[in-house]
Amino acid sequence: MRAGARLTGRVGDFDVGLIQMRTGGEEVSGARTTDFTIVRLKRDILRASSIGLLMTRRSVSLQGPGAGGSYGVDGGFSFLDNQLVVDTYWARTATPGAGEEASWRANVEYDGDRYGFEAERLVIGDDFRPELGFVRRRDMARSLGRVRFSPRLLSVPAIRKLSWSGGIDYIENVRGVLETREGDAEFAVEFENSDRLAVAWARTYERLLEPFDITPEISIPAGGYDFETFSAELVLGPQRVASGRVSTEPTWAFSLVDLREGRFTTHLAGARVTFTVTPLMFTSALIQYNTSNSTAAANVRFRWEYQPGSELFVVYNEQRSTLLPQPHLEAFRNRAVVVKLTSLFRF
Repeated sequence: MRAGARLTGRVGDFDVGLIQMRTGGEEVSGARTTDFTIVRLKRDILRASSIGLLMTRRSVSLQGPGAGGSYGVDGGFSFLDNQLVVDTYWARTATPGAGEEASWRANVEYDGDRYGFEAERLVIGDDFRPELGFVRRRDMARSLGRVRFSPRLLSVPAIRKLSWSGGIDYIENVRGVLETREGDAEFAVEFENSDRLAVAWARTYERLLEPFDITPEISIPAGGYDFETFSAELVLGPQRVASGRVSTEPTWAFSLVDLREGRFTTHLAGARVTFTVTPLMFTSALIQYNTSNSTAAANVRFRWEYQPGSELFVVYNEQRSTLLPQPHLEAFRNRAVVVKLTSLFRF
């Protein structure tokens, strides 16, 4: 990045945000000098609701000659002391060579203490291509519904609450062909010490458009597949720390996969360690080992808020294969060091 600036503040009844950045060109990759622009306007309405406008522009499109951009409107509406929330947006992109395509979402969620529900409709067109940011999945129409019943168990002192929940997630492409369907159910116990024990079941249908290599020896052909997942987890409450300043969060996931093409198991082990120097400075590390690809990965992050609203981040990432007998350059999958410094100016 050659230069950039961020401006935030309030003009009348509107919150205003503006980001402008320019990146330099690079001959080896063929990257061109590019300007990135983001404009955000938001206005609070009613007691705890808001409406907004977002516009983005990239001076050099990734899809073709010319600039690419997007624009949209959104609204968030909260009622019943934030227990009932309605979120919605509509957006359209203008990309060279792809025309214009829209995306929209409507979501209603009620999160009461005893009862809860959620309903969502999300549509993303097959040519919806924002030049800034990313879309995890295009060409989809999603319908989601969830319900929850969570009574408090006053008769047992050690148990705070029981919870039953379930839902259905149904995803088609814009032509109406089913691609993903998942139904799930969960039973959970929340204890008075904030520990949580849960067991869950899910049944999923997934349509593969092309063969998928799940391991070097096993490839799943294109087609539709049904599978089930069972899980159990115990989450310890935040009061369980190794000391006043160091907290640890070990994780381990075991997967037993049985397919017509073959059977295998995978393990994912790791730990997250956080060392808090002061309320404004901490260092955290996430270390993982995955047996499916014999890869060890580490992410170490340092954050310091040296003055209100201004921060320094230093991030180190490394991923390497453990199959080689001794460390050398070919063992590394990737390695990166990122430094980010932000400064807030008030006027």
